[in-house]
Amino acid sequence: MKRVDIIVRGRVQGVFYRATVSDIAEELGLKGFARNLPDGSVEIIAEGPDAVIDEFCERVQIKDRAINVEGAEVKFSQAKGEFSSFEIRR
Repeated sequence: MKRVDIIVRGRVQGVFYRATVSDIAEELGLKGFARNLPDGSVEIIAEGPDAVIDEFCERVQIKDRAINVEGAEVKFSQAKGEFSSFEIRR
């Protein structure tokens, strides 16, 4: 099991990015959260099987009409098992 902590920058607030990330995480069976940060970025923490975390990292790099991920800091570590679901934190 692996944990990923991602700080996503770009047009990611006010465009349903966290909801989209939550949908992807739930589809993949991941646990964790996504929340807006005061500087306009979004923090995502997710835990799950290694291959699934890798797919998740690729899928959250969204570029469409509304959402535009311009960059992401990605850090991997050992899963801690502290989450029971994936949630959007406010």
